[in-house]
Amino acid sequence: MRPYAIKLLCAAVTATFATAAVPAFAAEDAAFWYQDGQAALAEAKRLHPNMRRAKNVIFFVGDGMGVSTVTAARILEGQLQNRDGERNQLAFERLPYLALSKTYSVNQQTPDSAPTMTAMVSGIKTNDGMFGIAPAVQRGEKDGAVIDANKVASLLQLAERAGRATGVVTTARVTHATPGATYAHTSERNWERDTQVPAGATARDIASQLIDNFGAGKVGDGIEVVLGGGRREFLPNTLNDPEDAGAKGRRGDGRNLAAEFERKFNGQFVWDKAGFDNFDPASGKRLLGLFAQSHMEYEHDRANDTGGEPSIAEMTGKAIEVLKHNDKGFFLMVEGGRIDHAHHAGNAYRALTDTIALSDAVRKAMEMTDPEDTLIVVSADHSHVFTIAGYPKRGNPILGKVVTPGKNAPDYALAQDGNPYTTVSYANGRGYHVDVPGDDVYGAPVAAGRVADMRSVDTTDPDFHQEALVPLSAETHAGEDVAIYAGGPKAHLFHGTREQNYIFHVMQDAFRGKHGGKDDGANEHD
Repeated sequence: MRPYAIKLLCAAVTATFATAAVPAFAAEDAAFWYQDGQAALAEAKRLHPNMRRAKNVIFFVGDGMGVSTVTAARILEGQLQNRDGERNQLAFERLPYLALSKTYSVNQQTPDSAPTMTAMVSGIKTNDGMFGIAPAVQRGEKDGAVIDANKVASLLQLAERAGRATGVVTTARVTHATPGATYAHTSERNWERDTQVPAGATARDIASQLIDNFGAGKVGDGIEVVLGGGRREFLPNTLNDPEDAGAKGRRGDGRNLAAEFERKFNGQFVWDKAGFDNFDPASGKRLLGLFAQSHMEYEHDRANDTGGEPSIAEMTGKAIEVLKHNDKGFFLMVEGGRIDHAHHAGNAYRALTDTIALSDAVRKAMEMTDPEDTLIVVSADHSHVFTIAGYPKRGNPILGKVVTPGKNAPDYALAQDGNPYTTVSYANGRGYHVDVPGDDVYGAPVAAGRVADMRSVDTTDPDFHQEALVPLSAETHAGEDVAIYAGGPKAHLFHGTREQNYIFHVMQDAFRGKHGGKDDGANEHD
């Protein structure tokens, strides 16, 4: 099987510039830029739509990965590797087709992850806070019959019906909104376990649906591989957690869903890096890996995890190894879930390094699959109020303080208050903090606004939190369009500015084949 990197024609010239010796900026004269444009044009002219039926579809979601996040992560990756950050490209930026996605939900201009993921994997827009159901349902609906009557099928469920293998990979809890929307239906995204469902409600919690929605007489034969965090939602509150001393599961119904996965689906449950590494994808067993009580570590902190955690690229590779044994093909969803969380905490370093980690996962998928039969789509559910501003000179550290062309640090550009400012910042959130790791900021006072002279502060430090304008308990999502990157069968259908639910319809059409015929239920909804 030939890897994506060989077959995606438009990647050739951009990859060359991204990996070759970086020319001095002074050498980038008019002739350089003209030749650069002509080379890119020549590569683009070689592109031909792939009208084949997709055997496999891999859908990557960078949770909260807006365009400014992609831009900053691109620059940071290059700079961390001592290369030209501005001319660098993330792996998914080398995919040949691009479109914009309008992310609003039925009831909000700026959405959350539940309706946006429903749009992307089920083809319909719905209301905030709920997923896998039509917008006619009110958030928090307790009647399970009402929820069941308004279910909409996800592409994962349709793939299950068609006999394909399926997989879910995330760095968040596997019951969180983005992964949950691939297999569950709920009127409240926070009902991740039974103890969170209101007393007297007949609605089902999200974790139990990973088991109960599949099997004999239901949808397909069960998900082949599920990897991420959220162990506490699957284990009873009488059972000690295998990794965290003194901690227990949080289910109140006595169910051990990890053990049920093993019994019902001929599965194997692993909770640490050793178990993950030792799992044999050729064993014929299904794999449930839950590597944290709650969310997995940020990529920056992953090496410090007690039990060890696989990277998102490693999880993606293992998932493909498991899924590829199905001759009918597979559907795999991979989420970089903690990009979003780092932005909420106002910690750009962790948001950007988790974006780079997602790029590594896309690269792994491209290396392991063939673009002739595998559609790869990369997008985001929504953006964040994260901005790149000022007039920094070319090559200035993207996480640094603004230094204008012709100047050198510490001769920083100054704001009207006489103090320097960073290139990246947030429109709202908890604000400026120094030496506060990631989510620890929630234990510190909100410090929005211009609160300090940063001349002596290392703003590139991983534990630095950027300034924010409006004081809030957490930074918020943003409402602008996000990008869609694609390569493989039917990828050319991603063009222009589209409603977010269009993503589902292209992926579904890729599974149908050249003439758009019905594919074993793959164009039906519940």
